[in-house]
Amino acid sequence: MTFNGIEFIEKKRDGLRHTREELQTFIDTVMRGEMPDYQISAWLMAAFLNGLDDDELMHFTQALAHSGETLSYPQEERIIDKHSTGGVGDKTTLVLIPLVAACGSSISKLSGPGLGYTGGTIDKLESIPGMNMHLSEIEFRDQVKSIGCAISGHSHKLAPAEGKFYKLRDVTGTVPSIPLITASIVSKKLAGGAYGYLFDVKCGSGAFMKDIGEARKLAQKLVDVSKKLGKVCVSVITDMEQPLGEWVGNSAEVCEAIEVLSGRGPSDTRELCLTLAAYMLNMSGRANTYEEGLALSSKALDDGSALKKFEELIIEQKGDSSVIREPEKVLPKASSAYKIRSDRDGYLSKLDALLIGEGLRALGGGRLTLDDTIDPSVAIRLLHKVGDKVSEGDVLLTIYYNQDKQLQESLLYIEKCWEVSNRAEKRKLIIDTVS
Repeated sequence: MTFNGIEFIEKKRDGLRHTREELQTFIDTVMRGEMPDYQISAWLMAAFLNGLDDDELMHFTQALAHSGETLSYPQEERIIDKHSTGGVGDKTTLVLIPLVAACGSSISKLSGPGLGYTGGTIDKLESIPGMNMHLSEIEFRDQVKSIGCAISGHSHKLAPAEGKFYKLRDVTGTVPSIPLITASIVSKKLAGGAYGYLFDVKCGSGAFMKDIGEARKLAQKLVDVSKKLGKVCVSVITDMEQPLGEWVGNSAEVCEAIEVLSGRGPSDTRELCLTLAAYMLNMSGRANTYEEGLALSSKALDDGSALKKFEELIIEQKGDSSVIREPEKVLPKASSAYKIRSDRDGYLSKLDALLIGEGLRALGGGRLTLDDTIDPSVAIRLLHKVGDKVSEGDVLLTIYYNQDKQLQESLLYIEKCWEVSNRAEKRKLIIDTVS
């Protein structure tokens, strides 16, 4: 069909709905380079203001997913993919991939580099010497088939139109749109070829969704669109008002993941990983119920099989597998440490995830642009969590840094991230589930 860009923009500007054919032609025109960025941006703003209904969203998502190459697996393999909307100290993928594979399900994970106040999954794993985080399509498929799991960076050939739209949304004030966020996330999952999806939707100061109401809307929309596309899907809404676990920082989070895979580690990291794994095992058919999935995954953490599977993944992807036994010797660690102490007796009532994330970025542990280089050795350790009783002089946080100037920049955030009060309740980690 002949495409008139102005009429297309005006239609959404006036609150009307697009057909499947119109949206497909729109994406085709964008991919041929025949529509200028200013017209694409105008449509994004119209969609931001007037929204997309469920049918429009499904068609738009499909068109984005099929704008480049796609992966596919036999339906009977029931491969499950996982996506987190991002948070501070979120190392769950490092645990989940080997954990679910150790329980007998196949799982593939395509990840991007981190952009913001912490590194992404790829950045964290690249702190292991030798790790190949950019597998070819054949290597990726073969590894999933041979050991049941693989983690690799996103190929630019998968859903390339989504990358184009994402860059424009980032500079046109159209990022916080639930339909556009949904299309962005699901299109990449759809191109990845999995049977079903587990979405971890973070909510709180360190998350994209600060408000529980908006987090619920996004969680529901992700499920609705995925199901319309024929996928099994669960969204779990989790707390990100404070960071997850004990460590924030790329190599430090690998260490924490190894601790959890060894049957130890912080209780909140373990709880979240087991919860997500249970849903994934149920969706894949490996467990008949959530409760059965929880029992299977708990056993795999405690009997060493999940840790062994992580070692297999590292070996397959050319990493130094001695990190499993001696992580403190293999992984980079910053040269200096600075301790933050409580100024009074009481209860830790605030541990702001956003400020801690910004503090890590100031140390060099995050990016402002995709071209920035991440320092994997810097970290922030959380010695207490919200609701813990503390005494005057107790260490609340320790900052691991390499440069004095970066420490001073980090302290501008870290010194404001905590509060001790007369009383405080522990936070609930699993807020809600949409299935």
